[in-house]
Amino acid sequence: MIHILFELIRAILGLIQVVLIVYVVISWLFAFDIVSRRNQFVYSIYEFTRRVSDPILRPLRRIIPPVAGVDLSVLVLLLVLWLLQAEVSYWIEGMLLGTRGVL
Repeated sequence: MIHILFELIRAILGLIQVVLIVYVVISWLFAFDIVSRRNQFVYSIYEFTRRVSDPILRPLRRIIPPVAGVDLSVLVLLLVLWLLQAEVSYWIEGMLLGTRGVL
């Protein structure tokens, strides 16, 4: 049961990573004027990803200022999510199941 719970957590973290990457790519497409904001399909995807990611990114944006107009909070959040998904979750799961030691 614990294994299933941790797999679900890892899947959710992976989905959040995908949403963040789509958010960044679409914002770059808008910034470089490759895609118009009047494209309703792309704009609706952008709005969805913005509404999902902004509450997660807001605390990081208060701490990490933009560097030369580039928002690095997304990069920091992606790194933290990757660490949680790839390393920490397996470590905690192993400790709970008794297959790994504390260190």
